[in-house]
Amino acid sequence: MMIPKLGRFLSIAALAAAPLVATPAFADTDPTDLEAAFDSAFGTEERAPRDYTPTFDSALEERIAQLADASEGRIGVAAIDLATGESISILGDQRFPMASTSKIAIAAAYLEGVDEGRWSLTTEFPLLWPVRSRPFSSAAAPVRQGEYMSALELIDLMITRSSNPATDALIAALGGTGAVNDWARRAGLEGFSLDRDIATLVRDDGEFDPETHIDLRDSATPETMVQLLSGLYQGRWLSASSRHVIIDAMERCRTGTRRIPALMPSYVTVAHKTGSLNNTSSDIGFLTAPDGRTVALAIYVTGNTTRRNREARIASIARGIYDGFAQEAGRSYANAHYDAN
Repeated sequence: MMIPKLGRFLSIAALAAAPLVATPAFADTDPTDLEAAFDSAFGTEERAPRDYTPTFDSALEERIAQLADASEGRIGVAAIDLATGESISILGDQRFPMASTSKIAIAAAYLEGVDEGRWSLTTEFPLLWPVRSRPFSSAAAPVRQGEYMSALELIDLMITRSSNPATDALIAALGGTGAVNDWARRAGLEGFSLDRDIATLVRDDGEFDPETHIDLRDSATPETMVQLLSGLYQGRWLSASSRHVIIDAMERCRTGTRRIPALMPSYVTVAHKTGSLNNTSSDIGFLTAPDGRTVALAIYVTGNTTRRNREARIASIARGIYDGFAQEAGRSYANAHYDAN
């Protein structure tokens, strides 16, 4: 994002004009101290270089920061151990393109309506297929209706196969993206904005490079997405049955096999949802150990040369997060066992 320079220019102009007013203050000053007095008055004295060494809240966060090195792109990571509350964040408060990771929030918004009796999982809606047209010929990309499917089938397709026509069917059923934003606001998800349906988002893809430009449209912070996942897992907003619909579909996700699941031990249960757009790849989800301990995580990677490289980076970060939290959990258990004896 471009930083306005007007304030900087005004400050420089004011500083240039200031000596004309402030000169009398130096009238009785010893000439040998004049330079020091000027520096003191206008803040131009030499200062020690500012320390830009990053700080971390834990050794785990430092290790993940090394894996999330952004020398070839901008990478955002957030994760929380839902058993202990321990969390990490690397650029977790910066906005990244949600792409299809937004589909978890869309499902949650619809399922809230199911819980409230406004509609049901058997209510049918038509798939909405994009119609090829000249780019930017309309504010929203034109679509045509296709096969009617139940809401449950649409949610399943939207999450397990990342179906865009199914997603747009549910957005239309909700009354537009504003309904999803309204649900997010009521859920306390401040770093979240869904502005376009998927057909329009895909049509407009490539307008900006997410590695160098932060587009607030259809974006969220990794920390916000982890908050979304945590609330869903803990039953904060939805009934147990609605929560099961989402997490069960995430466990059966067929996309992104080279991302979060790629380097996970076979005994770890992975439930996740991927996202992909121009020069960006992402994955959010849950890692559940055999003892039931669960970690919620969100990883957004831009740049890094190719999609395959971005996916490899996501896989290595996800494994680092799992191993790190597992190590911390083991240490906590060992300490508690020692204290008890």
